Amino acid sequence: MNQVKYFTKEGLTKLRDELERLKSVERPAISQQIAEAREKGDLSENAEYDAAKNEQGMLELRISKLEETLSNARIIDESQLDGKRISILSKVKLRNLNNGKLVEYTLVPENEADIKSGKISVSSPIARGLLGKEKGEKVEIQVPAGKLSFEVLDISR
Repeated sequence: MNQVKYFTKEGLTKLRDELERLKSVERPAISQQIAEAREKGDLSENAEYDAAKNEQGMLELRISKLEETLSNARIIDESQLDGKRISILSKVKLRNLNNGKLVEYTLVPENEADIKSGKISVSSPIARGLLGKEKGEKVEIQVPAGKLSFEVLDISR
């Protein structure tokens, strides 16, 4: 059940870099730990060996998941996106009509969301409520904490 996942160029590069690091740095380091633990004798009561084997299993699982994700990854073609309406990769400037504060968000694929840097998942309640809206529109969005009202002040890429 392979599902296509969309990434920005930067997000895909980050994923490829992580996979390369896991394969070229982490995997040899764990192999070395296992070899050192083997040299210490009886493997049946060797906690270091067991820990290293567990770590190796977790690493191989992570590598496998990254390889699967990369095999189903697609880069978002920004040239196909409408710049007048809010869509994925849009940077939006909003006025919260409930408290008057200005907020800025960039709508990104789920796997690249980082609220600290203003990147929200396109599948989040706020992003879903903003999709398709144009500059100047007012929108009410239902979030777990209640209703939020925004005015779209600007849309950019």
